[in-house]
Amino acid sequence: MWPPSSVHSRFRAGLAAFFETCDVFLCPTLCSAPLRIGELNTMSKDLSHIAPILRRYMPATSMFNMSGQPAMSVPLAWNAAGLPLGMMFAARFGDEATLFRMAAQLEQERPWRDKLPPVCA
Repeated sequence: MWPPSSVHSRFRAGLAAFFETCDVFLCPTLCSAPLRIGELNTMSKDLSHIAPILRRYMPATSMFNMSGQPAMSVPLAWNAAGLPLGMMFAARFGDEATLFRMAAQLEQERPWRDKLPPVCA
C-alpha cells in the first residue's frame, strides 16, 4: 500500500510534530496478559471481533506501524507466570540508532538473553 494514504500521512505528520519536543516515547507493548489461543480467530467468517480486541490489547503499536516510525519492544519485566512484559520505545523518523543504543544499554542493566518462558504442562 505504497505510497502512503492520507491516514498514514496524518500519522506521520502528527508524530513528527510530537518528536520535535521528545527524543523517545515509552509505552507498554501490550495492555493485558497474552490472549488465549483462538481468541483472535482469523479463520472466522465474521472478523468484527478482532479490531476491538486489538485496540484494547495493543493500542499504541499500530500508530508506529502505520507511520513507519522506528520502534522496539524490549522485555524489561516478567509477570507472575514468568511471561515477559514488553515496553515499547519509539524514536524520531529515521532515528533507529537511538533505539539500538538504548536497547544495548537496557540489556546491559536488565539482561534478558537467558530468560526462558515457563514450560507448559
